[in-house]
Amino acid sequence: MLKIFLCCGGLLVSLSSHAQQWDFTLHKHTSSQPGPTMLVIGGIQGDEPGGFNAASLLVTDYRIQSGEVWVVPNLNFESIIKRSRGVHGDMNRKFKGIRQNDPEFNLVEKIKSIIKDTQVDIILNLHDGSGFYRTEYVDKLRGPQRWGQSLIIDQTALIGVNYGQLSTIAEAIIQQANLKIKNKEHRYHIKNTKTRAGNAEMEKTLTYYAIKNGKAAFGIEASKSFGTHYRAYYHLRMIESFMQYLGIKYERDLELSISSVKNRIDNNVKLALYEKKMFFDMSNVRSRLRYVPMKKGEPIYYRASNPLIAVLDNKRYFNVRYGNRSVTKLVPQYFDFDSSIDSISLLVDGVNKNVKLGDIVPVKNRFQVNRLDGYRINVIGFTKKGYSSEHGLPILHRDIKSKFSIDKKGKLFRVEIYKNDQFCGMVLVDFSDQPVAAAKPVKQNPVF
Repeated sequence: MLKIFLCCGGLLVSLSSHAQQWDFTLHKHTSSQPGPTMLVIGGIQGDEPGGFNAASLLVTDYRIQSGEVWVVPNLNFESIIKRSRGVHGDMNRKFKGIRQNDPEFNLVEKIKSIIKDTQVDIILNLHDGSGFYRTEYVDKLRGPQRWGQSLIIDQTALIGVNYGQLSTIAEAIIQQANLKIKNKEHRYHIKNTKTRAGNAEMEKTLTYYAIKNGKAAFGIEASKSFGTHYRAYYHLRMIESFMQYLGIKYERDLELSISSVKNRIDNNVKLALYEKKMFFDMSNVRSRLRYVPMKKGEPIYYRASNPLIAVLDNKRYFNVRYGNRSVTKLVPQYFDFDSSIDSISLLVDGVNKNVKLGDIVPVKNRFQVNRLDGYRINVIGFTKKGYSSEHGLPILHRDIKSKFSIDKKGKLFRVEIYKNDQFCGMVLVDFSDQPVAAAKPVKQNPVF
């Protein structure tokens, strides 16, 4: 079972404090079977997408059957969204001491309290590091000066601490993980920073803070020489090796392969606004969506398919960000909202269907919105002279101008419902199942 400690999507507009606006989220995968609790942290540095994307996939695509896995996928959310290592400096150097007037003070103090939670047994901090760590110098990319493809420990062991044999555990973990990494150059090595012996830089880090507070902690570094999906794949390999070592049983909804991880990262971008009156599948979205109904003078309330999505007010439009990517711009058209209905009736390929607002409706050939007294229907991109409401009209794919589609392929269109001048909500009609030349039908993406 996944217990969400803080909501995945949320309110990002018109908040009073900087800390609230960029708060991270904690997601608790719980189970009915006892076992250890592992805390996984991603995104402490915003320019390391392999780590925070892997942590996000751990939230959305894994189910825990014994023990618990807690995940903070977006610790330094502002730096992730703004594509910066650290907008206010390197957060991973603020755990030995931090000024109270530091914009990240509350965030650092909050993650410290989670680290010290008595239920947490072991902590993994996910990073992307340069090159490939080796104990001896090979070349510029491979040697002790590099961090990539390494499992970091601060010291050999902790006395009297659960899972305190850090070096022994690290050896078992990389042995298990490396069995499934065919390319020898990509395999993991242990890097002991020997922090307690006088490594002043590493004394400032999150993992050493955990060590000093009696918690077993490890850093996992995927190489920046790889693309994001490769890094996320290797992070998940290492995380699964830790779960296997700890006896934490799990299931996942994706095949653990590089191609599957890439597909999931690229396509898990879905956004619901205003209690799902509107829903957008943004896996192939246009760079700008115009005339999106919104409440003037009120914050945007949204839910997202993963914890790396944010909706930011840019005055003239709202910028949808997914990690360090810009997804699309929502250009608003402001309305008062009406909540008198939550569904409409459609005739889809000859079959009547009751469709909830916010749903996606697959259409092979044609659809029409059945008459709803007192309400007006607007199919965006479709016009017919003499009709103020577009209900009762059979509409084919070719009848709608493709430039008004949600997606770049021109398959996904908005059907909006109004009562007088008030916006009630919308549904999406999806013509993706229509056969196209030299291609198989495209399956509809699942709704989160």
